[in-house]
Amino acid sequence: MKAYYPRLAILCSLISSHSMAAAMDQSGQSVLPFLEPGHYFEATITAADPEISGHTLDSRPDLATPNSDDHSTDNIAKNFQYYSAALKLQLSPQLSFGLLYDQPFGSDLQYPVKSNASFSDPLLSQQGTHVEVDTQNLSVIFGYQPIKNFNLYAGPAYQTVKGDVSLRGLVYAEFDGYNGKFAEDGALGWIAGFAYQIPHLALKTALTYHSQIDHKIQVSEDILGTSLSLVENAKTKISTPQSVNFDFQAGVTTSTLLYSTIRWVNWKDFVIRPTQFGALSELATTTLSSGSYTAGFNLDDYHKDQWSATLGVARQWTTQWSSAFDIGWDSGTGNPASILNPTKGYWNLGLSLQFHPAPNYFITGGIKYYWLGDATAQDGTYYLPLPGASSTATVGEFNDNDAIGYGLKIGYTF
Repeated sequence: MKAYYPRLAILCSLISSHSMAAAMDQSGQSVLPFLEPGHYFEATITAADPEISGHTLDSRPDLATPNSDDHSTDNIAKNFQYYSAALKLQLSPQLSFGLLYDQPFGSDLQYPVKSNASFSDPLLSQQGTHVEVDTQNLSVIFGYQPIKNFNLYAGPAYQTVKGDVSLRGLVYAEFDGYNGKFAEDGALGWIAGFAYQIPHLALKTALTYHSQIDHKIQVSEDILGTSLSLVENAKTKISTPQSVNFDFQAGVTTSTLLYSTIRWVNWKDFVIRPTQFGALSELATTTLSSGSYTAGFNLDDYHKDQWSATLGVARQWTTQWSSAFDIGWDSGTGNPASILNPTKGYWNLGLSLQFHPAPNYFITGGIKYYWLGDATAQDGTYYLPLPGASSTATVGEFNDNDAIGYGLKIGYTF
């Protein structure tokens, strides 16, 4: 068979990006660069241009200023970029070493300031609800190939996380004006997996596990600049979720490759409850329930785990040019969804093009269009065992939203 398959395999790893995945899932945490033959290096930049807007419920006039005719949010999603890079060295026929850098989780939403005051404060702070989360991850991977077609790999992963959140608007009631600044924290996790390949058939399967990583973060909390000190301050535990990736590729003809990726992320166990926010929420629920419920609620959490899948085909047209096309699906993390992430999964279509100026290096560009799932937005009290909690926590509808993602990758085999 012609040696088209390695080039097509590299092309597939760009188009399977997760730039608009559920919750804060961002990079997709792919290990495919580590499975490339020989010595290999790549660097990727991904950008997204989302349009996410919604409106408060017509049945909730209390969520907008009196006599307001405009209940819309306008676009709340900011354009963003993230980066990844990989270095793989084949130290011997049985031993390999790799470094994988990515930004696995992230969020950047900004509600515009509007006179309806639903999700913003046009009077005092003149700010809208805002959330920004940044993570960086460096994995060190060691691979062992006991037989020609089988690869075992594992290693540590060092991750940093930081963020800011501001809650504004009538939808937050007594929490309007809350600010939380999450200082950067670093912590260790691990990665492990195995792969099976038959190169002359272009068959490659890989199953990879990324562990949960536990962070203890110092959070500065205030209400419109007045520090919160309801209880003794303590670091907030936030655990970025464990995940599993299954990758599959197989040759259809000498110049055509079928590929797919299935990903599971354990968002159902993800919780953010800063110390002072938690104390304030406990006070609020105790008061509202006349003491029958005192456990409070979370700043952010998710109802369900995320599942996503990609299915595509790549084709080599000449010795220098190839392309790939795929369709993707993401389950989302449940509906109703958080005000800080008011979408429910997506469907997408992607197209990429790869150019090899020389056999040992390439440039790849890709584009994806996302149909974002409709969602009902809620605050963190939706699940509380209190009469009317579900209807009171439901604050808006976000429908007919979309996004465009772009990717650019350079790679070098040496």
